[in-house]
Amino acid sequence: MRSASPVIKAGLWTSALPLSFLLACGGSDKPAETGGYQQGQPQPYAGAGGAYQAPSGYGAGGAAQPAPGYAGAPAAYAGAPVAYAGAPAGYAGAPVLPGLPTALPPVGTPPAASSGGSATPIDPAAGAVVQPIINTLAQQHTVAGAKPVGSVLVGNFQAGQTLEGQIQLQPQKCYTVVASALPPVTELNVQLVATTVIPNVSPVLATDSDTGTQAIIGKKPNCYRWPFPLAAPAKVILTVASGAGLAAVQVYEK
Repeated sequence: MRSASPVIKAGLWTSALPLSFLLACGGSDKPAETGGYQQGQPQPYAGAGGAYQAPSGYGAGGAAQPAPGYAGAPAAYAGAPVAYAGAPAGYAGAPVLPGLPTALPPVGTPPAASSGGSATPIDPAAGAVVQPIINTLAQQHTVAGAKPVGSVLVGNFQAGQTLEGQIQLQPQKCYTVVASALPPVTELNVQLVATTVIPNVSPVLATDSDTGTQAIIGKKPNCYRWPFPLAAPAKVILTVASGAGLAAVQVYEK
């Protein structure tokens, strides 16, 4: 009887191999490793002869390098953050860049105060010399039946100084403000200003148009009438624009 041929067909040979041998020759689903990098990950660049070559834009060791002409290159930028001048305390900030302000503008700066400040108030009895002048002006310029509101406000002024008095404006009432000064005062001004709860907001309701040592708001036959149905606080501001001396103001209501 002839012996079996030593040549075994490929299909039969393969099927006869042990399972462990097939797994060792590539039967696993694990992706093959390529020099420490798996498929789908960035691969190192190879130069001539297979030598490692970093990608364009990276230096030795793969460190990132700035693009040519970049102002923040290590040669010009130390890398430490610079605190922003004017930033709140404790703010690390970003590096100061050209064209940005180096300080924050002040917030809520109040308006400049009067150049002359406040005048020195004087007791009405001590300023009695001004009272007759006020009475005479009131007879000439107030409407019939007008009555004084409170007492006369008297002060000793230097040029540019002001003096304020508080009043309460009543609905549908009519007001005349009479002011006068003694030489050497040469220019006197008076204003009626609303008092509001908003800081630095005081609308001027009326102002005099006189020149010299007399200033009157609401001359007859007209007067200043408060148009609103509710009472409101206001103030009278007396200012000596030029000269110095005694000045007084009185409010009348009808």
